[in-house]
Amino acid sequence: MGTLTDILSLARERAQHLHLPYAGALTPAEAHQVWQLAPGARLVDVRTRAEWDWVGRIPGTVEIEWMSYPGNQPNPNFVAQLKKQVDPESLLMFICRSGARSSNAARVATENGYTDCYNVLEGFEGDKDANGQRNRIGGWRKAGLPWQQG
Repeated sequence: MGTLTDILSLARERAQHLHLPYAGALTPAEAHQVWQLAPGARLVDVRTRAEWDWVGRIPGTVEIEWMSYPGNQPNPNFVAQLKKQVDPESLLMFICRSGARSSNAARVATENGYTDCYNVLEGFEGDKDANGQRNRIGGWRKAGLPWQQG
């Protein structure tokens, strides 16, 4: 396990290399370490209520839908809900199923005054394997990090 400074430096380097519009990108294991090491750091799960209920939850996260279920429509209250639940000075890490919605959430949070936003690469379930199944290639669950069945 690296120091908080080492982990965040690596995450910032990734963001620069990938031309990301927010502070950095973390692997699930790094995000878990940051969550343990950084006082006040918050993990924001932007999956849908259905995903939290049916796929699983990460204990202690802030849950704010990026897209609604059913319908897959953008949550028009995302920023307002974020501002209500999370201090703008907090280090924020965003997670979704595989890293795409959370990247958008990190970008929008940054555009709305949150200066320390990170995306959790691979997300909760990771990418699909050759058989079209998740939880076998990357992701929070595959890394053995804390979660509960919904």
